[in-house]
Amino acid sequence: MRATESLATRPATRLPRPVVIGHRGAPAYRPEHTAASFELAIDLGADLIEPDVVVSRDGVLIVRHENELSLSTDVAERPEFADRHTSRVVDGELCTGWFTEDFTHAELRTLRAVERMPAMRPLNTAYDGRFGILTLGEVVELARCRSTADRQIRVLAELKHDSSDESAQPAMAALVAEELRRLGADRADGTVLIQSFDPALLRDLRARLGDGGPQMAQLVDDVPAGDAMVTPAGLREISTYAQAIAPSRERVLASAAAAAPGRAHLVGQAHAAQLSVFVWTLRAENAFLPQHLRRGDAPEGLGDAVGDAKELLALGIDGLITDSPDHAVRARTAMTAQLV
Repeated sequence: MRATESLATRPATRLPRPVVIGHRGAPAYRPEHTAASFELAIDLGADLIEPDVVVSRDGVLIVRHENELSLSTDVAERPEFADRHTSRVVDGELCTGWFTEDFTHAELRTLRAVERMPAMRPLNTAYDGRFGILTLGEVVELARCRSTADRQIRVLAELKHDSSDESAQPAMAALVAEELRRLGADRADGTVLIQSFDPALLRDLRARLGDGGPQMAQLVDDVPAGDAMVTPAGLREISTYAQAIAPSRERVLASAAAAAPGRAHLVGQAHAAQLSVFVWTLRAENAFLPQHLRRGDAPEGLGDAVGDAKELLALGIDGLITDSPDHAVRARTAMTAQLV
């Protein structure tokens, strides 16, 4: 946030203050997408927790980063599922492994979560096997149970779309709409916000739930299609079905660095289109930080994650999607103190 901008004078179309979003929970400290990871994110000060959502064979909305299971579960060690090992084209690339759409929800519940990045986060491997696989409904209930009269915890659900199967997109939209209605989370002020890289999926869901349905964020990838989304015309188009965009931290910083004096960069342009801006993904390890914020030479060593968050907040960011919510909370506190 710019030091000259008062929280009290932020436009009504934007959030009252920048929010901290626990990316898959708090995976810097616990294996991602586990109950322990989401609960810790809340304990560390996250305003929202962010699960990714895929679909099981029997149409249950499962919380995993992708439909291939071997990176984040023990499926490869389970002989009873050896015959499910196969290859599929996922997002244009051949992928070999075990896929959620080949498992029922009951079968997925027998799997145990493991650390996705053991070389980068070896301490997290101590939790391998302790936690099971959650559904979207279970994450929503966790957020509600941890909410209080003074603090509402919300869920920013990222909907995945397997582009190898075009029939998956309408199925996903229908399943999500039905589940949000069942959970009583199908309103703009409800527990759940929705984000996706796929604009057709968001539009489909908006049509099913109406203008009074959940708030939505259009994720923006670092590819040419993403470039078109963040033009003035593209931002105006997004504002017809979503309330926010979610570009990468690299895109936001590059836009700010390239902006001519007196000209708005991406964050300002999005705000002019009445869109909030969430940015992904903040991580504390040196491997994920720019050179000036790294500390030491070890890729897995911790750099200045608080400084990284402060640089983004100084640009007017409305939400930080982060693996370590505690660092983002510290940065927000420091930036807010400058306005007092």
